[in-house]
Amino acid sequence: MTIFDVLTFVSGLALFLFGMKTMGIGLEKVSGGKLESILEKMTNTRFKGLILGTIVTGIIQSSSAVTVMAVGFVNSGIMQLGQVIGIIMGAHIGTTVTAWLLSLTNIQGNGSIILSLFKPSSFAPVLALIGIILFMFFKSEKKKNIGSILLGFAVLLIGMQTMSGSVEGLKNIPEFTGLLTKFSNPLLGLIAGTVLTAIVQSSSASVGILQALSVTGSITVGAAFPIILGQNIGACVPVLLSSIGTSKNAKRTAGVYLIYSVLGAIAAMLCFYGADFIIGGLPFVDAQVNAVSIAIIHSVFNIFTTLILFPFGKQLEKLMYIIIPESENEKAHKSESEASGLVDERFLLSPSYALDKVKEQCDDMAKLAKENIYLSLDFIKLFNRDKDARIKDIEKQLDNYEDELETYLVKISTMNLSIYDSVRLNKLTHSIGNFERIGDYGYNILKTKRRMHKNKIHFSDSANRELDIMSKAVKEIVDLSTEAFINDDVKLAKKVEPLEQVINNLKYELREKHEKRVEDGKCDFEQGMLFIDIINSFERIADHCSSLAVSIIELSHGSFQTHSYLKEVKNSDNKSFMQTFEEYLEKYTVK
Repeated sequence: MTIFDVLTFVSGLALFLFGMKTMGIGLEKVSGGKLESILEKMTNTRFKGLILGTIVTGIIQSSSAVTVMAVGFVNSGIMQLGQVIGIIMGAHIGTTVTAWLLSLTNIQGNGSIILSLFKPSSFAPVLALIGIILFMFFKSEKKKNIGSILLGFAVLLIGMQTMSGSVEGLKNIPEFTGLLTKFSNPLLGLIAGTVLTAIVQSSSASVGILQALSVTGSITVGAAFPIILGQNIGACVPVLLSSIGTSKNAKRTAGVYLIYSVLGAIAAMLCFYGADFIIGGLPFVDAQVNAVSIAIIHSVFNIFTTLILFPFGKQLEKLMYIIIPESENEKAHKSESEASGLVDERFLLSPSYALDKVKEQCDDMAKLAKENIYLSLDFIKLFNRDKDARIKDIEKQLDNYEDELETYLVKISTMNLSIYDSVRLNKLTHSIGNFERIGDYGYNILKTKRRMHKNKIHFSDSANRELDIMSKAVKEIVDLSTEAFINDDVKLAKKVEPLEQVINNLKYELREKHEKRVEDGKCDFEQGMLFIDIINSFERIADHCSSLAVSIIELSHGSFQTHSYLKEVKNSDNKSFMQTFEEYLEKYTVK
């Protein structure tokens, strides 16, 4: 084997890893976070977790990614430890799909046209051609992502073939053959598989490398078996790293993955080598392996481990509580979320799903902002110390939401996003700022009422009636915009802008009326300034509600051109807008 063969192997490995990564990104974009959402919502039993963990891992081709996501679920309090054990077991089975896809490289045509068509050398170029056409010549994002999947799969297969071709000459080198026979020692094979997988950070990739080396004809079942067991243990490394700095329950989740892999390896070795000892030598131990037989060993081992350990899910959970015991504080607050932040960093593995989780937090922001406005509007009528404290507390919560979620969205923005997710990210960033500002204006109203209470200032009956009319309009626009945001209701969002125009008109009308009262001596200057402060806050709240509604409507169009939308809806020819405007104008008329 020459230096050029080594370089060819390295280039093949690079193509293989790049293809796997490209295919995974494409699959993630096509799924749009739906797979992770299904995992979150449909794992109320361990068996469901097993099935879904298998399917999701088989699709995204990474047991580590699925388990890291599970650590995030537990760390955020979304799931309990018992729920994710099934996912972890399913992830081990799902990761065997890659090995079966790679085993296609072992198909021999033998003159059969049908069999030849299934050889990667036959269909990989076709997949690459279809993929590049979809990726480069179609504008549809979905078709581009499908093209990316096909390209990734083709490159993965080509990389596999390149690696296999570069090492084929090693079968004639006695030193290499002698090195591989050492891996027949179970401990050395186990360590080799663990280290290799820890380096490449993927059990699927390390199994692929083993399949590529199998073309030398120098690897036996006895040598491959412990290496494959070690590869499963090595896959725990990224999961264990992801649990650093998490809650105790999240650490227990990563621990389950490690314990499950180690116990599975021990059980498999006891059965395999025990049978070999009792029988006096299994007949297939010295048989040469190929890509297909490695896929079989990999699958049988993972299915065997699941069958053995699945009934002991509760015991695994209890074992982790023994290894990582509960603190007194944890026992006292078992029902509370253990999340270290609003959104877990581990969800960044799936940008689409991470955006879904940000949306959930924004929904909570919307409810808090709405509560703040309702409290502040009631506060105008009657000073109340409990409401004063609650409004102030909500305003601080909204500030905290803004700081954490915007920082999280900046991290998501650096990732490879689909066009749809990019628009979603802009909408969420825009909405977070609007909710925080709505809360600020609620707090401004609070401060105005505090001043009135302290200085014993009261508005006239006519001023109070006018404020009551405008406050009802503000309540309705806050209701419309928050409900439209939470439910992504475009129809509801389209009612917001006409009401915002009515509130804007009310501001000028009430200002004129109050200025007239000041001129007539019915109100003094200080009362006039405080009244203007309140109606200005009302109008600014409505502006931010309008901004929220426009972002909802624009997202439904797949863009974020707020100015063009506002110009369009305010056109006098827009009958729907004018009709809704007239209805609100009549509803909120100051008499």
